[in-house]
Amino acid sequence: MSVALVAVGPVPEPPLARIEECVRAAFRLEVRRLSPVAEPAEAYVPSRGQWSSSELLRVLLQQRPPGCSRLLGVTERDLFVPVLSFVYGQAQLGGAAAVFSLARLRPEFHALPSDAAALQRRAAVEAVHELGHTFGLVHCRRPHCPMSLSVDLADLDRKTAELCPGCSALLEGSLPMKRTRAQRTADRP
Repeated sequence: MSVALVAVGPVPEPPLARIEECVRAAFRLEVRRLSPVAEPAEAYVPSRGQWSSSELLRVLLQQRPPGCSRLLGVTERDLFVPVLSFVYGQAQLGGAAAVFSLARLRPEFHALPSDAAALQRRAAVEAVHELGHTFGLVHCRRPHCPMSLSVDLADLDRKTAELCPGCSALLEGSLPMKRTRAQRTADRP
């Protein structure tokens, strides 16, 4: 199993590097960086001034490389789903793809001073959150778990990029176990 990380449109390197590191640590999977893809014009909705996360997911799924079990898209564009004013990201629950935006993770989006460290930390948390959904994890009640629901930056800033023990146990049940040669040998009759 591996996770492919892809920038949708221009995305700066530092958040991508932090995302890669934290996804690898949280899921213990290989993370491959793909070449950036163009922003699909059909995902932009002028009446909202935002980008459809559902449409971005659809386009990303069409570009998923063979052998890649999960695809995580990262964009700078502000995302929405029709019933909400915005979303930080969207994922297929138990599916193959997720996408999230850096737009509202940036302090300057909220008229605050730029803070590169805060952006990178938030991006890592949101990446783990959206990918967790692809592995079947739902929202957690523990406020520090990346799988807890975030409706604002205060919620997001309470979280870490490390799954809580309960979510880790659920994740272990959904990932194939990496077995050592000794374990495989011991299983033989």
